[in-house]
Amino acid sequence: MLDQGRSKEDLKKWTFHYWFAFPALALDPPATLVDLRPASQWFTLEEAESVSAECNEWRNSTEKADVPFFLVSIGSNSCAAIWHFKDFEACQFDGQKLLFAFYDPCHLPNNPGWPLRNLLALIRARWNLKTVLFLCFRENRGFADLNLSLVGEALITVPQGWRELQSVPNAVGWELNKGRKIPRCINLAKSMDPTRLAISAADLNLKLMRWRALPSLNLDILFSIKCLLLGAGTLGCQVARMLMAWGVRKITLLDNGRVAMSNPLRQSLYTLDDCLNGGDFKATAAVRSLQRIFPAVEAEGVVMAIPMPGHPVSSQEEKSVLEDCRRLNDLIDSHDVIFLLTDTRESRWLPALLCANTNKITITSALGFDSFLVMRHGPGPFNSTPGLKAETENSLSAGMDNLALTNRDGGHRLGCYFCNDVVAPTDSTSNRTLDQQCTVTRPGLAPIASALAVELLVGILHHPHGIFAEAEIANSNNGGNSELPLGILPHQIRGSLPHFQQMTLVGHSSNSCTACCSTVVSEYRKRGMQFILQAINHPTYLEDLTGLTELMRSANSFQLDWDEEIEDADDECTEL
Repeated sequence: MLDQGRSKEDLKKWTFHYWFAFPALALDPPATLVDLRPASQWFTLEEAESVSAECNEWRNSTEKADVPFFLVSIGSNSCAAIWHFKDFEACQFDGQKLLFAFYDPCHLPNNPGWPLRNLLALIRARWNLKTVLFLCFRENRGFADLNLSLVGEALITVPQGWRELQSVPNAVGWELNKGRKIPRCINLAKSMDPTRLAISAADLNLKLMRWRALPSLNLDILFSIKCLLLGAGTLGCQVARMLMAWGVRKITLLDNGRVAMSNPLRQSLYTLDDCLNGGDFKATAAVRSLQRIFPAVEAEGVVMAIPMPGHPVSSQEEKSVLEDCRRLNDLIDSHDVIFLLTDTRESRWLPALLCANTNKITITSALGFDSFLVMRHGPGPFNSTPGLKAETENSLSAGMDNLALTNRDGGHRLGCYFCNDVVAPTDSTSNRTLDQQCTVTRPGLAPIASALAVELLVGILHHPHGIFAEAEIANSNNGGNSELPLGILPHQIRGSLPHFQQMTLVGHSSNSCTACCSTVVSEYRKRGMQFILQAINHPTYLEDLTGLTELMRSANSFQLDWDEEIEDADDECTEL
């Protein structure tokens, strides 16, 4: 009659409900204890030595050690012997002491343990005894300790007609949970579920980073931020891996390409299996790979082409293209950070425009053969005027020149990927030869650029001004913001592998930018998808709208005037 219990397991959630019971039978009427003393005071010295020796021998026997109840008889010669209960009749001798003994789990010096109740109930039911000597046997470090053990006498009252009624005593002993008779529950998900273990291990690494080196590291913002990666190629794979290493859990990848045989060697999220049967879509294959690496990541793959200027669409395709534009706009609206990681210049135009319009954190990474660019886009041209979308066209155009090139603090607004261009993005792929259509870059370039892009994002998130932070340059006189533990926050990082060099540059916004200037953003707000459709179908439209056409005409005119002056000067020269 040892401790018992009930349990219920939910193996899917790793939860266990359990309820322990230490069953003790309650006699009615209860037994009366008299003359309860430590065993060392009840036995003579010789009896105590013999009882201790016999109990230790019993305890060390492999056949008897698991028997919790036994009989102890002490003869007139002070020699003790131990018997099983089944030998009760055989150990009845004149002139000897007979004690009912049990292993006592209780440690209280003046109270016997709960098994005594069960023992007395057994004695009353089987032998009908009214007076019982008992031994509460206790040990100290695996050996009998008669100073801790108790010997007492119990008086048992047997109700009249008890045997005929064959009544069963009531039982008590269910363990209470906070004072109530309800089971306990333990959740072992963190110890058993592989996903929970992966989360715990990843979080521990970041928490150690914060504890040892970066006390200001904001893990909550990293865990909650939503990142949209436009492009799931060489850069997209590396950026996704770096984001997960920083604790980013919500990642969406957009790409319409399929995994080719040449991809797995450079694009770290793909394997040969993804290339078979024509190749899986990169967006979906990348999500599967991310979930295998870290099951807790909330990754989503979107298979979609980005509409691009210079790539005209027919009237039959207009509906589909406009739907793609709306879908891209919704994706950008629902994410906090946008990475532009596509292969072509023109595929970055529409996302850059939509990010400037919604004032999203935007980071571009682009590769050459042995050089790279990583940059953060500045805020949109109307960032200092909340609720500008609801304003009328007149109020929208009023003050446009003042807002176009400045931040809300009056400083120069940082430029986007297109601010230094003097031509609009156009089709850069149709007239390429087959070898020119393949992205050719040194293998080590993408991991470097991707790591810098993610580090740039972490720097923005931890800067007090966020997207409005001014650009800092390495090795400048002020040495950057020394109060920021992550170091300076540059605008552009340009690297060169041949010289193993990189430099930080600053490029301010242009009022003729085809993606983020106030003219383009306001025109998009006025005309919406029709403006985008016109930019797609008419290659010179953006140049005409932003004044780049007039700028190029003036530059050509200046060149012609310069050439005429040179010719006149040559005519005036005298030969010697």
